[in-house]
Amino acid sequence: MTPDDRKYSKSHEWIKLEGEFAVVGITDHAQSALGDITFVDPGAVDKTLSQGDECAVIESVKAASEVYAPVGGVIADINSKLVDAPELLNNDPYGEGWIVKLRAVDPAQFDALLDAAAYDAITA
Repeated sequence: MTPDDRKYSKSHEWIKLEGEFAVVGITDHAQSALGDITFVDPGAVDKTLSQGDECAVIESVKAASEVYAPVGGVIADINSKLVDAPELLNNDPYGEGWIVKLRAVDPAQFDALLDAAAYDAITA
């Protein structure tokens, strides 16, 4: 079951508003499908993203995968812990495993994303 305080994309990213920032990560479903994550490139601060742009790259024992921005915005912070401890994405995808924080996000794009029930329905 996915946390209710987030929105979700069909490409398996989650996003949560925290004050002026939007925190982005991958879902538990995504990390499970990828298997043991071995490398994360969390992108670059101050990069401007449109909705759907690649914002990070993840490599696992099974595959390499891009992480896409669920909304447009500017990368305000990256989770540099993931560089040395990529397993945080497997162990805590909704907490310590966040990937980027965005600022200047489009509220309409956020509102149009899936809620937890809708996301659970497409991954069931």
